Amino acid sequence: MIAAGEPDTAELLAITLELAGYRIGAADTGPGIARRLSERPYQLVVVDAELPGLADLAHTGAVAYRPPVLLLAGCDVLPRLVPALGAGERDCVTKPVRIAEVLARIKVLLRADVSGDEGRRGGALHYADLVLDDMTCQARRGSRALDLSPAEYRLLRHLLVNARKVLSKEQISRCVWGEFRGENAIEQLVSRVRRKVDRDEPSLIHTRRGFGYWLGSAT
Repeated sequence: MIAAGEPDTAELLAITLELAGYRIGAADTGPGIARRLSERPYQLVVVDAELPGLADLAHTGAVAYRPPVLLLAGCDVLPRLVPALGAGERDCVTKPVRIAEVLARIKVLLRADVSGDEGRRGGALHYADLVLDDMTCQARRGSRALDLSPAEYRLLRHLLVNARKVLSKEQISRCVWGEFRGENAIEQLVSRVRRKVDRDEPSLIHTRRGFGYWLGSAT
């Protein structure tokens, strides 16, 4: 489903996704999303953060199926804007959107939604013994809680939903901060997260020199 407040953006996304082979539904308000979801179980919802009535979803309890969400906005607003869409997979694309990036993120979210070993477990995102709960913005590695800042959580989440995929420093920076802040800022952020996540256990966060970073088992 596409829920975009700007008609031009909605039309561009609809045409592009239909050409890519997806069946499309549309909504232009927050309550409209709830109505659509009550009619049929969409596999994914693309939501504009500026959609009218989006906050009203927090008061909607009638939607039983909670699909993955791709939010068109900065990642910092992701947990705040769409809590009522459930505890499933979520990701973001900063505006103005790039169609190639939207298509790539949609593929990742749909793959995570149907995966077994990595993906969703009990409403949380997980890979091996790493678990992230978007509803509480908390993370843990095994039984150990991870004390993460908002930027660290967004970085770790972005790596997790793209597990085993190498992400460039620019991709990471734009998801974490909505802009490219330079290589040093990313290197320092990754270093802090790596110290917390891989403190005692086998490493999950890896560097592909010259390309970027990826999350997964090395063996």
